[in-house]
Amino acid sequence: MINPFVAEHNIQSVIEFGCGDGQQLELFRFPQYLGFDVSATAVGLCRQKFAGDTTKKFALMGEYAGETADLSLSLDVIYHLVEDEVFETYMKTLFSSARKFVIIYSSNFNEGEKFHLGAHVRHRKFTDWVETHYPDWKLLQHIPNKYRTGGSLNLGSYADFFIYQKVV
Repeated sequence: MINPFVAEHNIQSVIEFGCGDGQQLELFRFPQYLGFDVSATAVGLCRQKFAGDTTKKFALMGEYAGETADLSLSLDVIYHLVEDEVFETYMKTLFSSARKFVIIYSSNFNEGEKFHLGAHVRHRKFTDWVETHYPDWKLLQHIPNKYRTGGSLNLGSYADFFIYQKVV
């Protein structure tokens, strides 16, 4: 879904917050990519994996210096941001780094609406947060997960795709 979107909207640059180990990135076709992660191990793995690819760069979240791109990505990250301050900072960075679009893959309900999955997971209805804090961004498309979990993450995911576009 992401590669066709990038092609259709002539996206020339992508920035991702939570790039992980680069497994998903191997599937993407981006003209220019900058990936950030909180894990030095993940950043190191990506640098090794894509060492010969000059279109891709990686850095630690703490090294983010205001870079921007046509598209900002957040895939499987938001529900791992359990502290309010960390969530707020992350969301502000995600939206302020995007010039045209933001794509989020996450759950979108408040924790109390579903069962708790452990100390490393906190579900949030982030679309309400975006509407309140970034009214100049509109939800262009919500793509429900066709592999919705029935309670076991071994059988699916709570996450859906949410595509935002900056209103000019």
